[in-house]
Amino acid sequence: MGELPAAVRAALVEAQAQSSDPLVAFVYDLDALRRHVAALMADLPPGVELYYAIKANSEAPILAALAPLVHGFEISSGGEIDRLAACPQRKPFIFSGPGKLDSDLRTALSAGVEAIHLESLGEIQRLQRLARSLGRLQPVYIRINPQLPAGLTSTLAMAGTATPFGFDEADLHAAVAAVEAASHLQLQGFHVHALSHQHSVERHLQLLDFYLERWPHWRGLARRPESLVRLNVGGGIGVDYREGRRFDWARLCAHLRARLAAQAQPPLIRFEPGRFLAAFCGYYAMEVLDTKTSHGQHFLVCRGGTHQFRLPVAQGHDHPVLHLPREARATATGGKAWTVVGQLCTPKDILSRGQPLGEVRVGDLLVLPLAGAYGYNISHADFLCHPRPRQLFLDGHGSAPT
Repeated sequence: MGELPAAVRAALVEAQAQSSDPLVAFVYDLDALRRHVAALMADLPPGVELYYAIKANSEAPILAALAPLVHGFEISSGGEIDRLAACPQRKPFIFSGPGKLDSDLRTALSAGVEAIHLESLGEIQRLQRLARSLGRLQPVYIRINPQLPAGLTSTLAMAGTATPFGFDEADLHAAVAAVEAASHLQLQGFHVHALSHQHSVERHLQLLDFYLERWPHWRGLARRPESLVRLNVGGGIGVDYREGRRFDWARLCAHLRARLAAQAQPPLIRFEPGRFLAAFCGYYAMEVLDTKTSHGQHFLVCRGGTHQFRLPVAQGHDHPVLHLPREARATATGGKAWTVVGQLCTPKDILSRGQPLGEVRVGDLLVLPLAGAYGYNISHADFLCHPRPRQLFLDGHGSAPT
């Protein structure tokens, strides 16, 4: 996973020196986040937008850093609308996901939501009633759960199988008809988010090609097909936590550019990734509290644990670990293979196994990279009532703890 960036290292050394207790902290490199996302935006073909799914990490400094770069945000709850309301730069936002509350929909309508993704006939009826009560003509997309071609799989399927998400293609005609019959809903296009944790650019290219092949049929279900111009292809681009290989975004964009240019009436495409934008900027640092051996296995017991960084357990992997000694000394790898654990009273509190970290001492820091998305915000932070970890946001010349 490479070396720890100098700015992150300096922030951790300073935070550890200032901490009266052993340190546990998240560090987010906002400058690195901006560079990464700016490069992704630069690769986008004409007619393609990039929204950020804030469920990946909705901390205020993350949103503020991304707002000037991305085309908009994707949210899935009323609470996430509140997060956007606090962002210093207002950007368009879309509302997706199952189980939307009437209160959430009402808040979104009042906040001028750009589009709402519809998941069921019941949701169409509820949104029509709410939009009519507010006198608002609301743009909407219908979410499709298509039957996927053989071989188009990933570690987390969101479509192509029985899920609570969207309409089966067999039911799509009825969904289109229901929206067209609703006086205060305006159908603009479709939303398909089929696969998550996708590491293979080849499979993702096949998936996009499949969507574009189906597009003429989908829009042809409408009374006025020419009014349907947008296709949201979701996110789902994965992060390789084991080997560190980056998804070839530039190749994906180049393929999409050629594919759209060759299509007679291509849709306007929208991506809404979260993990692929935010993961690389974050680091979770744990101070070593104890070293021990049990039944021939070597353990590093650290401040923090999976209640603060649930990602390795959620993803089912051994997370990469970087070793930051408290005092300067040789840190050659080899020797013992360490299992990194936290403070919880459960044998499931394991962040990584078999790490060849060499000599590790109490007081050293272990730093887990790729912690910027689906780390702290999906964790059960109140379990055992441990204090919350510090969060440091590196922005230019300094850090801003929260």
